Amino acid sequence: MIDGMPYRQVGEMRPGGLVCVADHASNHVPEAIQLGIDRSLLDDHIAVDIGVEGLADRLARRHEIPAHIATVSRLVCDFHRREDEPAVVPTQSDGHLIPGNIGADVENRLQQYHRPYHDALAAFLTAARPRLIVSLHSFTPSLATSDEPRPWEVALLYNHDDRAARHAIRLFAQQGLMVGDNQPYSGKQLNATMDRHAEAHGIPYCTVEIRQDQIASEAGQARWAVMIADVMGRVALEV
Repeated sequence: MIDGMPYRQVGEMRPGGLVCVADHASNHVPEAIQLGIDRSLLDDHIAVDIGVEGLADRLARRHEIPAHIATVSRLVCDFHRREDEPAVVPTQSDGHLIPGNIGADVENRLQQYHRPYHDALAAFLTAARPRLIVSLHSFTPSLATSDEPRPWEVALLYNHDDRAARHAIRLFAQQGLMVGDNQPYSGKQLNATMDRHAEAHGIPYCTVEIRQDQIASEAGQARWAVMIADVMGRVALEV
């Protein structure tokens, strides 16, 4: 966390351009919170969207797409959930019990982390007046609790507003990629941040899910930053 805030913002704001949001970019757990899990799990997908922080930083610093980036693990407070969802402070994830969150003071977590994060994001978007919001996530190639294959290299998620997603699906496919359409999970069930900050205000958005092995290294992040900047720049011209 920076100055006690559950987010950081990177890049120069250019009103009317593109912006990036990364809800699950960090695996940081504040010292005051004891999750009761093996520390190795903090490097697992249950704690962080692997590769997303480096990708968001690169988009902001090298491709002029300013970013709002989470600095607290989703196991502390999941910014990509509504306040009233039980999983906003998860007690289990992909077969792993999170004992330190059982009986946690959820209201305190919301006050310390969730609300400051979303209040700052709302102010960030008001100042940016973006033409397109790019919401970045990554997904694990396989879940411990499922043997269902996840072959997509990239996926676009959406709820009601699929204007930008449709263009992005086509453009990524033209790169020779296997592209998921509301896979490996559906934005119609889980789209909290974009529902709140994009759909509710009529702002076009793309929720981009990249398979973690694609962006686990700096080289992968550099490759995908170039592709995302190019594809999203073209999408922004069409919505």
